[in-house]
Amino acid sequence: MKKSNILKTLLISGSILATFPAFAGDTVESIIADGDVFGEVRYRYETVDQGGFANDAHASTVRTNIGFKTGEYRNFQALIEAQIVKNIGANDFNDTTNGKTTHPVVADPDVAEINELWATYTGLPETVVKLGRQKVNIDNQRFVGTVGWRQNDQTFDAGAIINSSIPGLNLMYAYVSNVNRIQGGDHPLGDLDTDTHIAHANYKFTDWLDATAYGYWVDIDRAAALSSKTYGIRLTGDAPINDEWTFFYEAEAAMQDDRGNNTSSYDEEYYHLAPGIKGKGFTFKAGYEVLGGDNTNSFQTPLATAHKFNGWADAFLSTPAAGLEDAYISASYKASGTNSILDGTKFTAVYHDFEGEEGGDFGDELDLSIGKAFTLPDAGQPFEKVNVLLKYADYDGDGGVADREKVWLQVGVKF
Repeated sequence: MKKSNILKTLLISGSILATFPAFAGDTVESIIADGDVFGEVRYRYETVDQGGFANDAHASTVRTNIGFKTGEYRNFQALIEAQIVKNIGANDFNDTTNGKTTHPVVADPDVAEINELWATYTGLPETVVKLGRQKVNIDNQRFVGTVGWRQNDQTFDAGAIINSSIPGLNLMYAYVSNVNRIQGGDHPLGDLDTDTHIAHANYKFTDWLDATAYGYWVDIDRAAALSSKTYGIRLTGDAPINDEWTFFYEAEAAMQDDRGNNTSSYDEEYYHLAPGIKGKGFTFKAGYEVLGGDNTNSFQTPLATAHKFNGWADAFLSTPAAGLEDAYISASYKASGTNSILDGTKFTAVYHDFEGEEGGDFGDELDLSIGKAFTLPDAGQPFEKVNVLLKYADYDGDGGVADREKVWLQVGVKF
């Protein structure tokens, strides 16, 4: 992380805390006594076999988070969290900063940074004001998210105000001055000064209709091609089919064009429709997502948790110039009632078929995962459960996009 960005965040949050009478000497005890220490340790082994590279990638990394959230006093509260990501074994991979360009990318560089440092005020009716370095996950993270799959979180130096004074309606505005990306501060685009505005409104009509309208105005000096303004609407909901099965859906549409220092002039559209059913431990879903492109410019989502979309192999973290059409189906099952070790195990399979929005075939992909949380014996340790995940992605490329096969083994605990 750049020192200037650390300093800015500390100055902003420090200035806020300095104005809080709650943090004077005679209140320190209650703030600490009602606070919570929290943390996480997550180990991952990842392999990548990708066309066009002389070597496969093998990465063994661990991330450790530890933080403290104060008790709330006179409507003020604060949090600080540190994060360390370290390679501890196999290191034959391009972490985006180590220069190992003959290996495929595994974007988990060594970092040690302040992951979060924020303060909130809740003294206004049904309103939260939050300032500092923070995680921001909006809706399904298609446009703004923390990229939680990677070892280093994407966080935002931002100010936000959230209001829920009208029943059923949640309003949010945020201004982002800097994005701390997953590549870390040693990467040329790891920390991005930005002039970004976020406006978001959500209203829940009924269980089967939850409506959201949003606007994202992104301006990034050092990544001008990613500067854009986006307006959209998102609908979600569910309804019972019978006592055992439920229908659910999400439907979204958005428009995007250039903004700020972007030298291109474009206007592209986004659509996503995904109905499904769930019951008896099963979830089945079919989806169709379109990100527009005109063979020169395309619809981009630079602040998103992109790994969640368009295949786990990450072949389409950026939208091709021809755009992207992703037709997919997914099925998952969480076992229960077997009175065996299988109880609580979740199995997931996803198949994607990719094409260019302007034509052309971009191949297909199969994604598989199996995960389970194991309850640990109460032996005095702070960890109640250990989470284990085995995950696989096989992208069969076309249209100039290289084949790639990835395998992950992940083990983690939280406290």
